[in-house]
Amino acid sequence: MKTEIPDHRFVYSVCIIAWTLACGSPLHAQNYGASWPQWRGPTRDGKVTGDGWPASLQGDHLRPQWRVELGPSFSGPVVVGDQVFVTETKDEKDEIVRALDRKTGKEIWKAGWEGAMTVLPIGSSMGSWIRATPAHDGEQLYVAGMRDVLVCLDAASGAERWRADFHERYGTPIPELGFVCSPLVVGEAVYVQAADSVIRVNKATGQSEWRSMIREELGHGAYSSPDFGTLHGQAQLLVATIPRIAGLDPDTGRVLWNRQLDSQVLGCILAPIIYREGIFTSTRASHTGYYPIAVERGEFNITDGWKNKLIAYMSSPMVIGDYAYMHLQNRRLACLDLRSGEDRWITEQRFGGYCSMISREDRILALTNEGTLLLIRATPEKFDLLDERKVSEEETWAHLAIFGNQVFIRELHAIAAYVWR
Repeated sequence: MKTEIPDHRFVYSVCIIAWTLACGSPLHAQNYGASWPQWRGPTRDGKVTGDGWPASLQGDHLRPQWRVELGPSFSGPVVVGDQVFVTETKDEKDEIVRALDRKTGKEIWKAGWEGAMTVLPIGSSMGSWIRATPAHDGEQLYVAGMRDVLVCLDAASGAERWRADFHERYGTPIPELGFVCSPLVVGEAVYVQAADSVIRVNKATGQSEWRSMIREELGHGAYSSPDFGTLHGQAQLLVATIPRIAGLDPDTGRVLWNRQLDSQVLGCILAPIIYREGIFTSTRASHTGYYPIAVERGEFNITDGWKNKLIAYMSSPMVIGDYAYMHLQNRRLACLDLRSGEDRWITEQRFGGYCSMISREDRILALTNEGTLLLIRATPEKFDLLDERKVSEEETWAHLAIFGNQVFIRELHAIAAYVWR
């Protein structure tokens, strides 16, 4: 039976309420953000609610709390209740998952398996360590191993509940860059882009329930992670494969609409973003664009809207109101008017090769891959950098996370917690 879900933020909000009731109040009295159960946070769009953020990143406004050294990883931290979940690749052989105490960094449990790989030269500069951010549903943790393996762990103990080896299940090659997709949990299902396709997995058993958008040219894998949203009243799974973007019926895997973009060779990295009744995205090859979607006699139709020469590449933009705040392929930051496609401002200054961003109202907290944390006022009028601070001498490609008044930064060889006052 098909389930109608009015809005993906509503789905996530219900989950957050459940986690809050189960896990208790955030650290201290402030509520700067809810649990951080997956890639890009509670609503998978980098947005948080709660009390206002401090106006400075200096001194006691952002105070180091604890730091734990780990093996290399680009997975973002997942924070639920009193636990912080992190991954690492050890000795170029094993993949490890650890649960740490949120207040002290002390290890609670550790799980692991043999499963590391060496990526192809196209991605060798980014290393061969685990890179997908796990997902937490309140009881279980879903972890993507590099060799196209999805492992379900008991979040309280680390005990393995099931394992889905998509390489073995479908006979597909190991993806050239490993399992890049961060799992998405909605209801009783886990959605992943694996085995050169999109797969819905039963979260209780690990069995596949459908497989869709199977590519004929196998071995590339995916460079993106799915999202969930509603267009014209239809709940749908939003995906970006290497050459195209698409919306899928989450119950059946049926393709509702799809559009080939200009990234056949280089691949699409950003997950499609719903703006009004259409899709906003950016390709690696040539442009950022908006694609209106209409429905006629129950059939979806996607067309070209505006296009802009800016390229967001692989840093997910922050959409606030009618504006997108973007980290570009040329390392600059920019603001784009989503109504017209016109850029409002572009910085002369460059900010690393990647930038993970979180926002609350008109404030953006951004972490560059060079270990610099930026606090930006989101306004289309001008680039307004309120403060910046160097927080790591190592690479920081993993997405940053916020829980209560704690900020978590995954360095290449460590996880660091800060208290933000």
